[in-house]
Amino acid sequence: MSKVFYVPSTNLMGRGCLKDIGPYILELGVSKAFVVTDSFLNENGIVNKVITVLQEIGIDFVVYDTVKPNPTTENVHLGVDKYEKSQCDFIVSIGGGSPQDAAKAIGIVVKNGGDIREYEGVGKTKHKSVPIVAINTTAGTSSEYTINYVITDEERDVKMVMVDRNSLVSISVNDPELMLEKPSSLTAATGMDALTHAIEAIVTPGAYAVTDATALASVKLIFEHLPRAVRNGQDIEAREQMVYVMFLTGMAFNNAGLGYVHAMAHQLGGVYDLPHGVCNAMLLPIVQKENAKRDPSKFRKIAQAIGIEVVGKNDTQCADAVIAAIEVLAVEVGIPTKLSELGVDEVDVDKLATNAMNDACAPGNPFQPTKEEVIEMFKQIL
Repeated sequence: MSKVFYVPSTNLMGRGCLKDIGPYILELGVSKAFVVTDSFLNENGIVNKVITVLQEIGIDFVVYDTVKPNPTTENVHLGVDKYEKSQCDFIVSIGGGSPQDAAKAIGIVVKNGGDIREYEGVGKTKHKSVPIVAINTTAGTSSEYTINYVITDEERDVKMVMVDRNSLVSISVNDPELMLEKPSSLTAATGMDALTHAIEAIVTPGAYAVTDATALASVKLIFEHLPRAVRNGQDIEAREQMVYVMFLTGMAFNNAGLGYVHAMAHQLGGVYDLPHGVCNAMLLPIVQKENAKRDPSKFRKIAQAIGIEVVGKNDTQCADAVIAAIEVLAVEVGIPTKLSELGVDEVDVDKLATNAMNDACAPGNPFQPTKEEVIEMFKQIL
């Protein structure tokens, strides 16, 4: 069976690479940018750094800076309307996963029409998005590299997952210098999101040699560098290594798939508007314990990547050691363990479980749990 590997055609990464994007943008043959971001990044000067580059190459622009932390269908449709009225011909997205996801959704609707809700699921569009230059400011989501994007349907309290090669950006930019001022809590959340991408990409039945290689390399780098980046946000080496992590994990799960950690985390974000990376981090060891009960074999190579001694251990012991290491890392970087720590006390686990089972990431899990089993997993973080 053939494998198809999706990744943006041009990817700039490393210290100071933002200043190098001008010629690549001009190669797109575009003239007016629709800048998709959030108000915080617009106010703290990050957006201005990008705008300066656009001005240097003679590109006009319009700024749309009202993207929410969990972007909504309203965000998307207002963005589409402003894009069309402004007569833009490409998008520049600036931020973490939320602006990146919103930008991809806007680009898809501009080219395909209709309502973004029509495109929930896998491969629902006919036309490629408008060109997108994705400038990332956090190390974890990999949205700028992947064919996935997530939009919250406010009417249903559901995070819609779209898996669509037509949403792939034209140029990705990951400059660690744009990440130096990020708070430790955001650094931890996005870093654990990256770890979730890597682990799920390894254990999923869709994994193969190429995705394993990138995912396992990223696991090693995360354990080595995420605690450093959380302790000292100005540690440029740690930040740069986490940029490489993001590229590696993006290549892995973009082509292998994800699983029930994401399927469940999406529901917590959709209903309670919680940070996606934190939800993933809380659920990661819980779901992997259940996965390991069915098939612990893939955890041996994860253990080796982390640096755990595997000689004399069976696969189950390796899996136990990996899950324990994940739990220790989560505590070290300050991830909460219970939803109550995030201000959520009343939880509708039946609704969460039902929606998780319908999530586009669910089929990628090594086993398909019953609704009762999903409910039990949710209960462990109450």
